[in-house]
Amino acid sequence: MRVQRNLQLLAILWGCFAVYRLVTGIVSIFFLHMFTHRGMFGHHFPFGSDGAPWVAAMMPFNIVTTLGFVGLAVLVGYGLFERRPWGRTTAIVMSILSMIHFPIGTALGIFTLWVLAPASSALEYESIADRSRPGF
Repeated sequence: MRVQRNLQLLAILWGCFAVYRLVTGIVSIFFLHMFTHRGMFGHHFPFGSDGAPWVAAMMPFNIVTTLGFVGLAVLVGYGLFERRPWGRTTAIVMSILSMIHFPIGTALGIFTLWVLAPASSALEYESIADRSRPGF
């Protein structure tokens, strides 16, 4: 009964995590953009475009990882909420990846693994999975 009791909460938490990652990603992109333009803080700011070119190089990486994590978190939330057969596997993979985002991602990853990882949870999820709709 662990899966049935916690599945809807888990789907909602993954949706909230997607919003959290989007907001923190936008804030970090804003600061990276701000630190790479001369004149924003004057010529004496140590992270100006001439002082640290690696900061500007981080921008595409930050955008791609933010969008990737947000998209996958939304996909996990949808898969669990709709009880799709692939939802459990995707959630377990994403829970492991999200653990690097301490403390929120770590807590969500541990909770997801606690709910979905045991073998008994696999059998329970399979019994409640919605296989009536093909595809996504």
